[in-house]
Amino acid sequence: MITDTQFEGLRLHARGKVRDVYDLGDVLLFVATDRISAFDVILPDGIPDKGRVLTQISLYWFRQLEGITANHVVSANVDAFPAAVQPLRDSLRGRSMIVRRLQMFPVECVVRGYLAGSGWKEYQSEGTVCGLPLPAGLRQADRLPEPIFTPATKAASGHDENIPFSSMVNMVGSGHAHALRRLSLEIYAEAARLAAERGILLADTKFEFGLQGDRIVLADEVLTPDSSRFWDATSYEPGRSPASFDKQYVRDWLESSGWNKQPPAPRLPKDVIEGTRQRYLDIHRRLTGRDLES
Repeated sequence: MITDTQFEGLRLHARGKVRDVYDLGDVLLFVATDRISAFDVILPDGIPDKGRVLTQISLYWFRQLEGITANHVVSANVDAFPAAVQPLRDSLRGRSMIVRRLQMFPVECVVRGYLAGSGWKEYQSEGTVCGLPLPAGLRQADRLPEPIFTPATKAASGHDENIPFSSMVNMVGSGHAHALRRLSLEIYAEAARLAAERGILLADTKFEFGLQGDRIVLADEVLTPDSSRFWDATSYEPGRSPASFDKQYVRDWLESSGWNKQPPAPRLPKDVIEGTRQRYLDIHRRLTGRDLES
């Protein structure tokens, strides 16, 4: 398990809640650790195999979506990584990618196909999701009449903030805003179709994009259990919150622990760590059709 990287000789470009990014000059090295966060706090315990699951699921989807959009991946084959990285290849294997540098758009491109999470809470009080009006009488977890695009600002720490599409237009320009909305909805539709073939419902997800010259490129992670809400189609029942293949299992334990959601977070019991690990391995298996490689 790797929860932190301190790679001597490599320049750290950024450190997120899960990923450590290193500057290799013309390209970047993305490393997905086994860190896990909840309620915007990084927990003291990691989840074994989590970083490898996130990387392998992202690579699966990048391949599946090549007919729709370009992506930022240069290579995920550690044996072909630059010479400066070769001494680290055993640590990096399965959890890293060499990616292109992009001019990133400062927005999260969120697509919602079902009424869940914060969208459900807003709908109950306002009849809207991110300000978009929806028909009356919808239940929790109901499928929306059609997927909706609800952009958000990126937050270095804390929660991302939902913004109206008009604000996104002001931030990135009308042409890019409309292109990102169209592309996000198209990717969601294809991913939801492919996931459904595996017995999985894609409730909602978020994408990040950047520019390589004038070309819009899909970046970061894509359609993972950290960036998406996946439900088992066989147990799906509108009117209640379906079990999801993500860290909700950890959130539920933290809610019951009495923690005040302020740092430091409590240590996770071994059974919660293993239960979370199994959920990540399960969604990898269900989506890709294979076990995580050892």
